[in-house]
Amino acid sequence: MCMLLVLVLAMLAQTPQPFPRPNSQKPAQPPPSTSKPVPPPAPAPQAPAPQAPPAPKAAQASISGPSEAELGAPIYPSAVYLTSYDAGRGQRFYIYGSTVPYAELVAFYKTVLKQKGDELFEAPPTYQFDTAKFRDESMAFAPSVTIKDYTYGGSSGYPNPKKDATPARFPTVIQIVPAPR
Repeated sequence: MCMLLVLVLAMLAQTPQPFPRPNSQKPAQPPPSTSKPVPPPAPAPQAPAPQAPPAPKAAQASISGPSEAELGAPIYPSAVYLTSYDAGRGQRFYIYGSTVPYAELVAFYKTVLKQKGDELFEAPPTYQFDTAKFRDESMAFAPSVTIKDYTYGGSSGYPNPKKDATPARFPTVIQIVPAPR
């Protein structure tokens, strides 16, 4: 009886953990050291290495975000590339911040994409434009441009992930999900 109680308590104490996703594990941090770190030895002087030629345009575009051709959708001219996230099934979410008001961005995409789009939510205001047909067998999300108002309800906006960057917050965010390649 006592062994059964111990076994049941041991099973209840275990918390299941989700399986790790690829590229989601952070490298283990070394434990803090109480001793003073030893500086590395100074490198021996070397002859200057020849400079590499400038990177091609395609490589430079990946630093500031993918191009409109890669996304299959237009990017608002003053939008700032913030980051991207894995959406699954070979797709990514590309996030752009904008200081342009929500209504102006919706009007811009209605004109450029030549479609009405869909208002997903009234609160907070969120609008979506499909850019390609959704294929259930190969996509996690419909290829689309989604615009969200981050000032709704008195919010000060979406925080700029770049430290000390201007603006500190974006009133409107654009999310672009391209079709998988």
